[in-house]
Amino acid sequence: MSFRIQPQPVARPNRCQLFGPGSNTKLFQKMADSAADVINLDLEDSVAPDDKPQARANVIQAIGDIDWGSKTLSVRINGLDTPYWYRDVVDLLEQSGDRLDQIMIPKVGCAADVYAVDALVTAIEAARGRDRKISFEVIIESAAGLSHVEEIAAASTRLQAMSLGAADFAASMGMQTTGIGGTQENYYMLHDETRHFSDPWHWAQTAIVAACRTHGVLPVDGPFGDFSDDDGYRAQARRSATLGMVGKWAIHPKQIALANEVFTPSDEAVAEAREILAAMEAAKKSGSGATVYKGRLVDIASIKQAEVIVRQSEMIAG
Repeated sequence: MSFRIQPQPVARPNRCQLFGPGSNTKLFQKMADSAADVINLDLEDSVAPDDKPQARANVIQAIGDIDWGSKTLSVRINGLDTPYWYRDVVDLLEQSGDRLDQIMIPKVGCAADVYAVDALVTAIEAARGRDRKISFEVIIESAAGLSHVEEIAAASTRLQAMSLGAADFAASMGMQTTGIGGTQENYYMLHDETRHFSDPWHWAQTAIVAACRTHGVLPVDGPFGDFSDDDGYRAQARRSATLGMVGKWAIHPKQIALANEVFTPSDEAVAEAREILAAMEAAKKSGSGATVYKGRLVDIASIKQAEVIVRQSEMIAG
């Protein structure tokens, strides 16, 4: 272990982040009533340019009018390369009250992007005397963003989560695909005339997880475009969870249950984790730093792995 201890991310349920356009007010109450842990009201990609002022007004009103329960309430602002983002931030913080938890910043390419939003938010909070400090989530969706992912993860104390935006990331990288996440038909190895499909998102997800875990930020997998493919969604979510991501986006309500299913530790996994902790506690009392559990070696590192599962289970239950 390094002398500099790896910080822990914020303890909040983040299994599913449900997105809905700010221009469609009929969806807001349904989103609030859903089983998603995080609600992302969108002012960016899902809103046409002519509709952005009205969408912003809709979201501001909904933040105060709707009971969002204990969900993390987030708004995705427009990108810093647009003329809309500054007004998004100013109006949200000056007009929406204190229920807003988070601002999601899209297409972040470097730490300076986060700094720019942080400076504006900090000034407004000070001027308005806001009691609650707004947190940030950033989306990595460009070659620049992935190249600078660690400095982005360290860019602000407001930063609580980081997501991979597969579609824009693929476009930025020049990837020959129109798919949003999931298996890509032409990304395979050939052995004995059998195709073995690899995961084209694996390396980007791994880089994001490493940067996030280094700086105490929640790593989140982004969208899966084909909402008719439940098995494909589950497969990508399971890979993401195995890599260390804590949740995934839902761009359709039917994906909420899938995300919650995958990112909630099963009763069996929690029971096994508790048994490992008990076995290691018994080994420690006998003066041993390792023991055998179900035919396999477990040691101090196993304690840390088991504690992750137990903590996640307890947080969700609470």
